[in-house]
Amino acid sequence: MIVIGVDAHKSTHTFVAVDEVGRKLAELTAKATTDGHLSAIEWATQWPQLQFALEDCRHVTRRLEADLLNRGHAVVRVKTQLMALHRRSAREPGKSDPIDAHAVAMAALREPNLPIARLDGPAREVKLLSDHRHDLVCERTKLISRLRWHLHELDPELHVPLRGIRHYRVMDELADRLTHFTGVVAQIAGELLSRCRQMTRQINDLERQIRDRVRVLAPSLLAIPGCGVLSAAVIIGETAGAHRFHSKDAYAKFNGTAPIPVWSAQERVRLNRGGNRTVNAALHAIAITQVARGGLGKAYVAKLQAAGKTRREALRLLRRRISDRVFQVLRADESELGNTAKGPFAVAA
Repeated sequence: MIVIGVDAHKSTHTFVAVDEVGRKLAELTAKATTDGHLSAIEWATQWPQLQFALEDCRHVTRRLEADLLNRGHAVVRVKTQLMALHRRSAREPGKSDPIDAHAVAMAALREPNLPIARLDGPAREVKLLSDHRHDLVCERTKLISRLRWHLHELDPELHVPLRGIRHYRVMDELADRLTHFTGVVAQIAGELLSRCRQMTRQINDLERQIRDRVRVLAPSLLAIPGCGVLSAAVIIGETAGAHRFHSKDAYAKFNGTAPIPVWSAQERVRLNRGGNRTVNAALHAIAITQVARGGLGKAYVAKLQAAGKTRREALRLLRRRISDRVFQVLRADESELGNTAKGPFAVAA
């Protein structure tokens, strides 16, 4: 099996082919266009059995992945940390595109169970919508902060409810109050308020689109107590297919809920501060909601606290249990979706 490591950039991609023991066979630099990708694929056909290994920077490699997968080639994704680790331990010092591509190929040879690339499907659509909504929420928060300072300058006694400028009723009341003021400050405040209204309309529309997709993609995920539409969207988008993880433990390692072993004679572990922190935050939100609303989550935390665990430690253990449950229902939903192929949400690969 020949492994071709790829160091990808916006303008060019560098390909390095190595054999089973890591000997460099050939290298090629091609343009980061479809024509360049096709020339690299034609160059790679000199080896009958091969696998492509791409550094996991999907904004740069997404088009290359699609061209390779459309032509039936196997593609795995290599984390940047794994590539950098091999580059530091390689015989050839320095950093260049061929060195990085060779390091990617060596990491793919050394590491088992690397994520397998797939064609973009509905999970990416959910991620794009969720990320876009998050960006709009952050922009609206900045606008609201600026608007509050202008409102305070116009009328220090004007009371605006906390997180109230997300509601149309509050915005209508503020717009009516601003009609009583004149000057540049009032003009700017009115423009900011109008932009907040427009962004709120966009955010709500995006949430409806996300809800429609999540209900089709992962109905069992929404059935987990404490898991709302937005948390489910984050989990679906960042997971990018639960079947690429071989076990619930691998998924827990991915999202940072699996502890890290730090023992020599006596078994000990420490907190994992790595992994995908976005998914970890979504799992934490589910855990907090379960404890607040009562039910099995609250009973589990109370049981651990009675056994001597702190609240933080108990929430950490609850988060791991939720991770295992999320992995289970994601795989079940993906299998069901693959069998039924429901309309536009059918799995793309």
